[in-house]
Amino acid sequence: MTAAKRNASLRLTAWQPHARAVRAPQRMHDWLVTPGSLTARLVASSEQFRVRRVHQRSARCLADEAAAIGLARPQRVWEREVLLMCDGKPAVFGHTVVPTSANATDWPLFSALGERSLGSTLFYDPLVRRGQLEFARLGPEHPLVRRVRALTDVNDEQIYYARRCVYRRRQGLLLVTEVFLPAVLGLETAATMKNTT
Repeated sequence: MTAAKRNASLRLTAWQPHARAVRAPQRMHDWLVTPGSLTARLVASSEQFRVRRVHQRSARCLADEAAAIGLARPQRVWEREVLLMCDGKPAVFGHTVVPTSANATDWPLFSALGERSLGSTLFYDPLVRRGQLEFARLGPEHPLVRRVRALTDVNDEQIYYARRCVYRRRQGLLLVTEVFLPAVLGLETAATMKNTT
């Protein structure tokens, strides 16, 4: 894909403050508006849950992420990407960016998460403040969708639904984007069957 197409895809990604604005099907909408920890809901909705870390490294943030984390333009950040696996299937792709100006005082556990969920630390740290959720429809040319397709056997041209949120701890900002994959829609049914047998 050309840089022009990638940039056009990012420009067309309109992050909305209300989940209804992205017109997700009802079952997907329910996942988008999950209150509290998404990880906790995924654990409760599956027999086996695990975090598969894809990487954690220095990378250039996406154009639509820079302003959200206080940067004047896209530049190098600390990037972490994971697949949240439920019963052996990827259910959510997690993409986190942190400005390189953040330090260990701001996010003391970020560099040592390994295969642990970021949510397991964010929601239990009294110093962490959660911002407003934003929601989007991501087309097949969006960089995050392209990464999902490279990591999984999901290889279609469908629209993906995502949400993101800025977290603040002391002076540090951290942006978490969660892209919901098709397998997440099967989890509620599996959990209901588990609880009735």
